[in-house]
Amino acid sequence: MSKKETFISYINENYSTKGEHILLGAAMLDGEALGETQVKIPLKTVTRHGLIAGATGTGKTKTIQVLSEQLSSFGIPVLMMDIKGDFSGIAKSGEEKPFITERHAKINIPYTPSDFPVELMTLSAQDGVRMRATVSEFGPVLFSRILNLNETQAGVMAVIFKYCDDKKMPLLDLKDIKKVLNYITEEGKDEISESYGKISTATTGIILRKIIEIEQQGGDFFFGEKSFEIDDLMRIDENGKGYVNILRLTDIQDKPMLFSTFMLSLLAEIYHQMPEKGDVEQPELVIFIDEAHLLFDEASKALLDQIETIIKLIRSKGIGVYFVTQNPMDIPKGVLAQLGLKIQHALRAFTANDRQSIKETADNYPTSEYYQTDELITALGIGEALVTALNEKGIPTPLAATMLRAPQSRMDILAEDEIAEINTKSKLVRKYTEAIDRESAYEILNKKIEDANTQSQEQTTVQEEEKQESNEPSTASVVGKSVLKVVTSASFIRGAFGVLMKLFKK
Repeated sequence: MSKKETFISYINENYSTKGEHILLGAAMLDGEALGETQVKIPLKTVTRHGLIAGATGTGKTKTIQVLSEQLSSFGIPVLMMDIKGDFSGIAKSGEEKPFITERHAKINIPYTPSDFPVELMTLSAQDGVRMRATVSEFGPVLFSRILNLNETQAGVMAVIFKYCDDKKMPLLDLKDIKKVLNYITEEGKDEISESYGKISTATTGIILRKIIEIEQQGGDFFFGEKSFEIDDLMRIDENGKGYVNILRLTDIQDKPMLFSTFMLSLLAEIYHQMPEKGDVEQPELVIFIDEAHLLFDEASKALLDQIETIIKLIRSKGIGVYFVTQNPMDIPKGVLAQLGLKIQHALRAFTANDRQSIKETADNYPTSEYYQTDELITALGIGEALVTALNEKGIPTPLAATMLRAPQSRMDILAEDEIAEINTKSKLVRKYTEAIDRESAYEILNKKIEDANTQSQEQTTVQEEEKQESNEPSTASVVGKSVLKVVTSASFIRGAFGVLMKLFKK
């Protein structure tokens, strides 16, 4: 057989599937797309997580769109972290244009425009489904890791949560935890010392400053009620398509702490709430984390360890997590090792550092007798990528340079009126729009301090009245003193002697 025939047989053999699958496109050899090949991803391996990498403008977003469309078609919900705001077009049908017709003719895949059910979500004041969580839901360990607290500071945080649990004081938002911090070092200092031990004001001051830092990044919007319910990510529409939940994050690119806080809380909540599934035929939910470096850049070692642990364990719950970034080196090695599917778009080599990074990236992919990987990475066109996945037995597939199919939905963003239309029709927007501020630690402690101040004032008033009464003379004493004053006065004495002299003369 010729090299081409051998290659076609090689790809089809290694990318064949018996069960349901995602069809990415056709393999390429020497720059030519071979329509006789099909690069497929078995649905049962989607929970093994993945990476989508490549330079800006090489087609990463469209690749996510293709994956999300096919997942939705199988009734699998998607959560997409849309940092750049260019993913919303999946809600509307695409339009077949000449370049799409030409591409699909090359890869021998029919093109059918289609739209998909969408929910638009937000962590901030943008319009959409508000996603919130309470401080209590984080718990002391996770909340301490978010704040990057040391062992001593984390111990104080554990005391705060224990004290609030004992006193039935919910910790809902950041003003609750700030109020407790102030209380245990001021009005409640003696109470805390007696029951939980002494707490340094220097330690609480450091914790307070770190909480304020999260607050300034928008944490006051995120922490609170009504808490978002994970089940609302798992919805299927009336046509059997999974909802594509788009979290619009265009206003938090400069707030990495808030982003990592949200992501860790979401992954932890999903992990704790979802039942064990083991190996499943298809995932329950797939999460795409765009600009994934934002999750890791500001993360402490403890936070990175927590993320790595959750990524290892969450696949048994039927959840697939996909990191989207410009360079695979943005992903910590411990996390990168957990990723079964890798889709590598083109990288650009402008400097010596770029060339070194490309070499390191190429080393993360299987060697191939058909490709010089480090050279091919820089030569890929828009909508082309190197692909390696896991087959149905969990064995890595060989590297396949792939011409990817085009999205079936719109490849442009929604207009403002289209966004408004989706939000107006959304049941979840109505469910989560109103912020609830029920009685919690902030209100309870304020009332406790107010009652203590009132009681203290009443005691002071009573003591002053008692003191005043003890200093005031009685009526008998006043009369006696008045009589004594009269009988000892000079005029009284002279008068008394005058009367006696008259009596003796007689």
